[in-house]
Amino acid sequence: MNMKIRITQIRSGVGRIQNQKRVLIALGIHRMHQTVTHEDSPTIMGMVDKVKHLVRVEKQDRGK
Repeated sequence: MNMKIRITQIRSGVGRIQNQKRVLIALGIHRMHQTVTHEDSPTIMGMVDKVKHLVRVEKQDRGK
């Protein structure tokens, strides 16, 4: 069963290092409180780990 994760930005990227800002953009997050959905993969989880202090992650089952 494929898992999906919802990623919501809860803290601002202003004043953060350039690498963290680029990760937010690569995840598709452009503003505060925006939520995006991605497949749960090692690549995405590695990106989330870089900005874990800026985002909230919720796992959800993919419906049939």
